[in-house]
Amino acid sequence: MIPSLHTERLILRAPRWDDFDAYAAFCASPRTVHLGGPFPRSDAFQKLAAILGHWHLRGYGRWMVADAKTDEPLGIVGLYYPDGWPEPELAWSLFDAAEGRGVAFEAAMAARTYAYDTLGWTTLISAIDPVNTRSVALAKRLSCVDGPLFQHAVYGNLHLWRHPAPEART
Repeated sequence: MIPSLHTERLILRAPRWDDFDAYAAFCASPRTVHLGGPFPRSDAFQKLAAILGHWHLRGYGRWMVADAKTDEPLGIVGLYYPDGWPEPELAWSLFDAAEGRGVAFEAAMAARTYAYDTLGWTTLISAIDPVNTRSVALAKRLSCVDGPLFQHAVYGNLHLWRHPAPEART
């Protein structure tokens, strides 16, 4: 049910049990501070199960991003639309090993192309904590435009960055 996407260096694929230790380490790290974390290992299991469940409930979701040569898990990137969210989002979270290598950009571009070309979407946002400077920089690199604030009960004020429409892509 979960398709795999391939880029030059990456595979976006369904999360697997052998990804869990890397995902749990990410969840326990300070990298999750903008996501409401850090989280204990037991919460990481629930979160990984929710990533898989989102595909079942919505028909799309987030992928495990893996190195195409080694299959090392590098992060979670994809389409996210939980209850209470203003509209579907392109979300990304990188593990330490992927930082500074262009992984998030490459994976986000593949996910955005999937949303537009396969799902037929015409719009997409990324909800970003304004103090998350790395995510803000990625949104800008993806040619997103900063938009209105979204007040979330858990995550606080998030900026809704609008992705370029399918016809505006270069």
